Amino acid sequence: MKIIYWSGTGNTESMANLIGEGISSQGKTVELLNVEKVNIDNIKNEDILILGCPSMGNENLEEVDFEPFIESLQNLGNGKKACLFGSYGWGDGEWMRNWEDQMKNYGFELPLESVIVNESPEGDDATRCVKYGEDIANL
Repeated sequence: MKIIYWSGTGNTESMANLIGEGISSQGKTVELLNVEKVNIDNIKNEDILILGCPSMGNENLEEVDFEPFIESLQNLGNGKKACLFGSYGWGDGEWMRNWEDQMKNYGFELPLESVIVNESPEGDDATRCVKYGEDIANL
């Protein structure tokens, strides 16, 4: 399984690592990839896309690397699942709701509730991230 993410402050990367721990704990192999190092050919055969991006600016996805990558998935959604996660510092999660809608419009199934964390994943939030990874591994 591949976790593809973008992280500016390290919070979303920390979430990716915790989700990866959860996946690994279920006996699955996981690879963490910064979105800058991924091209569409790397993921065409993946049944589940695990994607992480923080809220940026006015509750948007990161616009230079991540949003163009997401837009490149427009014709890949049918028959695939997507699991989304990310961190935020303000707002109410609007960026995640918009992202979920975008992925559904691309034909992706979202089998699990997306995970968002305010700032850094610590305590219960860290536990939620690990559990999310376990749930992903068992889809």
